Amino acid sequence: MKKKSFSRFYIFLSFLLLCAAIAYMIGALDVSWILKDPAVAWKRVCKPLLRVVFFISIGLFVGQMIEAMGWTNRLAILIRPLMRWGHLTEKMAAAFTAAFISGITALAMIVSFYKDGVMNEKEVTLAVLLNTFPSYFLHLPTTIFVILPLAGSAGAIYLLITFFAAVLRLVVVLIWSRNVLPERAHFAAETRNTDSKDWKKVLRDLKAKFLTRLARIMVLVLPIYVLILFLSHAGFFVWLRKALAQHVGSTLMPVDAMSIVVVSLMTEFTSGYAAAGAMLEAGTLNVPQTVLALLAGNIISSPIRAFRHQMPVYLGIFSPAMGTRLIIMTQVFRVLSLILSGALFFLLVYLSPELHF
Repeated sequence: MKKKSFSRFYIFLSFLLLCAAIAYMIGALDVSWILKDPAVAWKRVCKPLLRVVFFISIGLFVGQMIEAMGWTNRLAILIRPLMRWGHLTEKMAAAFTAAFISGITALAMIVSFYKDGVMNEKEVTLAVLLNTFPSYFLHLPTTIFVILPLAGSAGAIYLLITFFAAVLRLVVVLIWSRNVLPERAHFAAETRNTDSKDWKKVLRDLKAKFLTRLARIMVLVLPIYVLILFLSHAGFFVWLRKALAQHVGSTLMPVDAMSIVVVSLMTEFTSGYAAAGAMLEAGTLNVPQTVLALLAGNIISSPIRAFRHQMPVYLGIFSPAMGTRLIIMTQVFRVLSLILSGALFFLLVYLSPELHF
């Protein structure tokens, strides 16, 4: 099994290199824009890549340290009630807790547990989907202080809908895990004696495992990241955003609301909040229409941003096949939860005309 996975790894890498070589030969791959200005290479290639390497490295090391020192139960105890009800393992709970601090660290912990054979593929899938809940809170403080002053009541309703969607995802995954994972008879307290460990041996083993896995991950992260960088520079993501925005906007919302979606897609989402607040204040849109526009911008733009920024990480940390499957599942799961949560809100508005926004 490992040999088969190893072969697929090199087949995928060879395919990427072949595509890059063909694109360069036919003139579709232009690297002169990087070579002309070293500052561009540092800002758009080296600096983001070093950041990804740093967080992946920290995540790998933390995950291996937790397992080596027997600290999994201590970390998992923070969510013991959820563990019992959802039949979660200590490893899944540990990654879930870590995801409140860093999503990359949590992913690195999951793959470390998977490679060591203490998590199977089903548990990996559930753990990654489960972590969509804590990942919601990573940027929530900044979002709150930006959207509330700019979008007012529409922004508050939008935040409540996205929060409900995050809770909905958590509940669905817990119900799923409860039905597919065996019940845990008990959760034993941590009994390992860390004082008797051979620290030199532990650190030596950690170093060897850490360097091997990090090198394997970066061999995939680097070419995928550079490939996506060139796609971005060629305007692929701008074209994709415009196409999606125009199609969705022409069928689901007023023309005025579409400007919020387009602004959200073409710039940072903060600009979309500002546009929403301005239209709401001017009376161009009412509160439900503004909420719809904000949700549409989120639903359309987030998967595209995930493809740009998370695809190299997922394909690098996991295998190409598993990474692709996981990122598609998380984005589909997230979009469906937002659509359902938004639909419930607009159903409430329709059934309760006495509500005034």
